[in-house]
Amino acid sequence: MSDETDRRYEAVTAYPVGETTVARYAHTADEYGFDGVVVRAGGTSETGDAGSETDEPLTPLETETVATDAAVDVATGVEIDADDPGVASGTLDRVRSTHDVVTVRGGTPARNRFAVEQDRVDVLAAPMRADGDLNHVLARAATDHRTRIEVNFGPVLRTAGGERVRHLQRLRKLRELVDYYDTPVVVSARPTSGLELRAPRELVAVGEAVGFDPATVRDGLAEWGEIVRESRQRRSDSFIAPGVQRVECEEDDQ
Repeated sequence: MSDETDRRYEAVTAYPVGETTVARYAHTADEYGFDGVVVRAGGTSETGDAGSETDEPLTPLETETVATDAAVDVATGVEIDADDPGVASGTLDRVRSTHDVVTVRGGTPARNRFAVEQDRVDVLAAPMRADGDLNHVLARAATDHRTRIEVNFGPVLRTAGGERVRHLQRLRKLRELVDYYDTPVVVSARPTSGLELRAPRELVAVGEAVGFDPATVRDGLAEWGEIVRESRQRRSDSFIAPGVQRVECEEDDQ
């Protein structure tokens, strides 16, 4: 395990939506040098309704069992995938208090704007897919609300030709924006199977090839763990407000 302030996580899509079970992901992540995985589960269906039986988030009991067996932390995550801001907001209300990491899948101006303007959203995922874009206004809003922007190296690793070139262009623009506005980021290869998982050092190498500073990539992997830590602290009985916790005081016997 690495230092508590530098715990590297990857965010994965597990079976039945992905091809690999949570347990297998956890063991592979341990072998690759990760300290934990965030399991992305669907928060809405394609119609924007509550998740079906195939995309219902893992329960805390399931993740605790896996974590104990695998020797890495397994965090509950949910990715809200809805075009209607009202649906997205309702889902956010439903899942925020029960999950370690809440992401909103971007890709349209409305989705991106909703995510970066919500203090309760941890991560804006895939902001530049489809007809989505990230501009200086959204980057500044993400910084103000501490919404992390996902830097997705998956297409660099798994595509070729024109699609790969387009993604590289988007990544370079994203790098310029987050650097200029000091916007917090998380880094992921968005694996949907254990074969797509890449070790932290490999992701650092990919980031360098694209123009990201190695420290930015390492911090982006550790930021998943920071989100998990903050979320669990918020949900604990001792939490009162940010920076304020209830502590047990021993009685003076004198």
